[in-house]
Amino acid sequence: MTASIHVPRSVRTAVVLLLAAMGIVSSGCHAKPKPEAKPAPALDIGPPPRPAIVALGDSITAGLGLLSSQAYPGLLEAKLEKDGYDFEVQNAGVSGDTTKGALSRLEWTLTPTVKILIIALGGNDALRGLSPAETHDNITAIIQAARARGVEVLVAGMEAPPNLGDDYKMAFHDAFARIARENPDVPYVPFLLEGVAGKPELNQADGIHPNVQGAEVVASTLYLKLKPLVEMVVDRGGLIAPLSER
Repeated sequence: MTASIHVPRSVRTAVVLLLAAMGIVSSGCHAKPKPEAKPAPALDIGPPPRPAIVALGDSITAGLGLLSSQAYPGLLEAKLEKDGYDFEVQNAGVSGDTTKGALSRLEWTLTPTVKILIIALGGNDALRGLSPAETHDNITAIIQAARARGVEVLVAGMEAPPNLGDDYKMAFHDAFARIARENPDVPYVPFLLEGVAGKPELNQADGIHPNVQGAEVVASTLYLKLKPLVEMVVDRGGLIAPLSER
């Protein structure tokens, strides 16, 4: 007859706790292991968007008859890149557009990345004989809307063709001069086509739209006012350093 061995209750309890700590249940089966947590996949958010400059204009801005890289907005971006500034220059030129049309599409043109707006309008206002007062009011409204969003503005003036008469030509010129007087803190180029208008060698066959060489002149004229504005935006906001300083 086999003698029974009495195991104290405290010892049995200790054994059960030890087995549980080793992952063995009271029935003698191993507990199901917990699945290992997988790390969340890394989000590929890419580099931040570049600050943008928008050129709001008509067919001259759009680069009618030219490649996009040959129109003055593309040339401005190349000049900025050459000087070490990583800005995107967006071409918002629409052939045939007037100041009224540009004002109506301004809301979706000024995206959050836009820091500077170039206003280069008025040519079609003159060709259609629209009121110089309306041209003034539309450009003023564009300036005010952009500034309200914290966007800096550069205005390029336009002249009316002489065939519309001296009175209209003078009134049209005065409309832009008034814009410049009323907005002394807005950089101003008196005439977008300075040094280009009336020169066959710098224009396409229609005598209105700059050719490749003419677009280079337009870009150089605008860049004289644009670069200091870019530098101001960079210095004030710590927005982006020149590439050479990064």
